[in-house]
Amino acid sequence: MKWASALSGKDYLGGQSYGSVRELIHECAEKIRFQLEGQIPDLVIVFVSSDFQNEFDKIPLHLKNELKAKNIIGCSGGGLIGGGVEVEHEKAVAITACVLPDVEIKTFHFNDKALPDLDASPQQWEDLVSVKAADSPSFILLPDPFAFNIDNLVQGLDYAFPHSVKLGGLASGANHAGANALFCQDQVFHEGVVGVSLSGNLLVDSLVAQGCRPIGNTFRITSCSENYLIELDGERAVHALKRVLDGLSERDQSLAKNSLFLGIVMNEFQEDFKAGDFLIRNIMGIEQRTGALVIGDILNKERTVQFHIRDAQTSADDLRELLSSYSKREDSPDHKNLQDCGALLFSCLGRGKRLYGEPNHDSNLFREFLGEIPLGGFFCNGEIGPVGGTTFLHGYTSSFGIFREKAASKND
Repeated sequence: MKWASALSGKDYLGGQSYGSVRELIHECAEKIRFQLEGQIPDLVIVFVSSDFQNEFDKIPLHLKNELKAKNIIGCSGGGLIGGGVEVEHEKAVAITACVLPDVEIKTFHFNDKALPDLDASPQQWEDLVSVKAADSPSFILLPDPFAFNIDNLVQGLDYAFPHSVKLGGLASGANHAGANALFCQDQVFHEGVVGVSLSGNLLVDSLVAQGCRPIGNTFRITSCSENYLIELDGERAVHALKRVLDGLSERDQSLAKNSLFLGIVMNEFQEDFKAGDFLIRNIMGIEQRTGALVIGDILNKERTVQFHIRDAQTSADDLRELLSSYSKREDSPDHKNLQDCGALLFSCLGRGKRLYGEPNHDSNLFREFLGEIPLGGFFCNGEIGPVGGTTFLHGYTSSFGIFREKAASKND
């Protein structure tokens, strides 16, 4: 197994900007061929700036010509990650490529209408992605955020493939349906989801850094309607929120003005809840007539929730702790065999320089704890990753997937 990652765009030494997507793919491909020592990749994952919208249709052909890739998936992105560099709001191409002996690779594309009902049999979900749960596949998913039921997708795959890792991110860069691009083999789509299943001699470790911290106390939802949060512990939700905010320090009150979220407990059977035990959702506003809080998710009564805030330091500390803990695990990759590992990073558009005030923050932290594992990815409209054994669509997270041979596991 061998992985490679490259990004091409602005020449950071000379300040030159390349013109066409073909030029950038060519430069990326040269770096990939060098890292793979001339081997033809079994899988290429490509992320392309939304600036190249007029050239999207040419990208699969350019990749085939340059890398002779056997399998291709990818999408457009508002920011790209590759070769240890994170590029935001600039023209660029990022390619991750891998040689995967003894791994069966199956790419797929489908739209919302093809999704089975949530009460459908596991067999229907297996047929949808053309792989059996008995094969223990891992999945990379790249949906378009417009007109596609992503929650049903991850719930259905969790049901049919309960022991499989599902990772990915929502295509970004466009502000209306049909403007994003999804790449699968030699085709380009503008709706639905593209993805790949990987079965065989492959382990995928997932890390999801949410980067928020809870404030105040937990509440029980006692009244709600769809995404309207009406009452918490029998009190108007807006009044409960005001009491929480009044008890904060001046600094946290300032943060809450722009970075306030609702955390929904993922496992109600826990006795105590801490940072990382919540699914973070946006607070989109207050419904003026009723005073209900408008939440970026469908709510259910009797769920435990807690308000959260986010800042650069909290987010950095969360990621540092997550990577540090992983690097100390007995089954984490042996740093002597990093050339056999690869990684993907699906990071929120709200992170990066906008949050940290500096480039390459998450990539640099990854390298600090895990060395020179090739890392590629993009900045997403939402991130897919498992927490506590269940796959969720997240916001404001960095979702990592670390890929390695089963034989490289210290427990094998």
